[in-house]
Order: sequence, then C-alpha cells, then structure tokens
Amino acid sequence: MKFLSKAYMFIVFALLYAPIVVLVVFSFNESGSLSEFTGFSFKWYAELFQDEEAFMALKNSLILAICSSLCATVIATFAALGIHHMRKKYVKSAIKSITNIPMVNPDIVTGVSMMLLFVAVAKILKTNDFLGFGTMLIAHTTFNLPYVLLSVLPRFNQLDHSLSEAAMDLGCTPTRAFFKVELPQIVPGIVSGIMLAFTMSLDDFVISHFVSSPNFQTLPLYVYNQTAHNVKFSMYALCALIIAIILVILLVVNFTGSVNNKVRKTVRR
Repeated sequence: MKFLSKAYMFIVFALLYAPIVVLVVFSFNESGSLSEFTGFSFKWYAELFQDEEAFMALKNSLILAICSSLCATVIATFAALGIHHMRKKYVKSAIKSITNIPMVNPDIVTGVSMMLLFVAVAKILKTNDFLGFGTMLIAHTTFNLPYVLLSVLPRFNQLDHSLSEAAMDLGCTPTRAFFKVELPQIVPGIVSGIMLAFTMSLDDFVISHFVSSPNFQTLPLYVYNQTAHNVKFSMYALCALIIAIILVILLVVNFTGSVNNKVRKTVRR
C-alpha cells in the first residue's frame, strides 16, 4: 500500500510540475529548440527585455492587478464587517451564498455576462468606445471579491468582542474602535486576500478576453496572441518569469501566515 501511495503521488506531481520544469529549462536553451538542449544561455531573456510590447502588457497587468486587488480588498473588508455583525442567520447565509457565485461560476459565463452588461450600458450612454481599463477593472474587482471575503471573514469570526466593547466603554466611537482594535487583528486576512486577488488578476485570461480592448492588453492576452502564431522562445522566458513571481508571492503569503500563527501562540502563552 505504501508503494502504491508513493507511486500515485509521484505520478500526480509529475503531471503537475513536469511541464513547468520543461518550460523553465528550455527557456535557457541557446538553440531555441524543444528537441535538443544545446547549451545554457540568457539569450531569450535578453530578447524578452528588448520587447517593448511585452513590457507594456506587463505594465498594464501590474496596474490592473494592483488597482483591482486594492478595490476588492476595501470592498470585501467592509462587506465582511457588515456580514459579521448581521443578526439574522438566514440573511447572513443568503448573502454568503450570493457572494460566492462569481467564484463558482465558469469564467466564460462571467466574461460573457460582463461583456453583455457593458454593451447594454454603452448603448444607454450612446457610446462605442467603452471597453478598456475601466471595464477590466470592474470585471477583475468583481471576481476577486469572494476570494478576499473568504480570507477576511474568518478573521472577524476569531475576534474577541470584549476588546471592542472595552474600547467603546473608554470613549471610542464604533468607527474608531474598529480602526484601533479590530482592524489590526484582521490585517493577516487582509494581506492574504490582497495577495490572492493580485495573483488571480495577474493570471486571468478568459474574463479579460471578453472585456478588453486593443488599446489595453494585459500579459495573458499578449501571450495568447503570440501563441496564435509562431511561438517566440522569449515567451518561454516570459512564462518562466511569471512562474518565479507567483512562487515568490505564494512564499510571502505562507511565510506571513506562519509568522502570524507563531505570534498568536506566543501571545496566548
């Protein structure tokens, strides 16, 4: 049984990570061939850094990811606060179910519905130039909301309400008690939520494809347009860099969570 379990785990991890390893290794292949590794070289990375269109797409992706993750985090944090203080359990459960719809909904359905909404609004406003950064920001903020909410809401459930009540007894208003007492305690959830939202936004292709315009192209859209023709080996270098960035973000999130757990255990002792 142990042999079978180890073999199963090996097959699963091989299927998951073998393509990534091949991509990263051949991004350093000097000859630009997938059939033969002729030598280690940074040639394709140098070519990538000379590609102005790729860097413009990267810039657009970073701006969009930062703005959408910040908007989603602010909205989801106050939404979590409101849900946490709801007294009627059936209303709270209904709202939680509704907020989870963008997360369980297929991306293509969300993308098409968003596009139809923007088209309807554009007809009402009688304009043709409506797709672009604004529509992508709204779409990315929308599908990021449930992920941030799932990160922040459990932190509210772990709060010690006696601290907030003590702050208000000492003269704090409910708003000031939130910012002085509750907000510092939910910061780990906010950080995890904003990191997750940033990664989701940076990675999204399907929804962006339906609500984007030729004037504002994100990195996933740029990579897709490149793969529709002859794939340049600089795209392998670009994908390897994206993998490295996401890996660093995940390590930061996990490290932050482990540090916070150690701090809480120390405080309890």
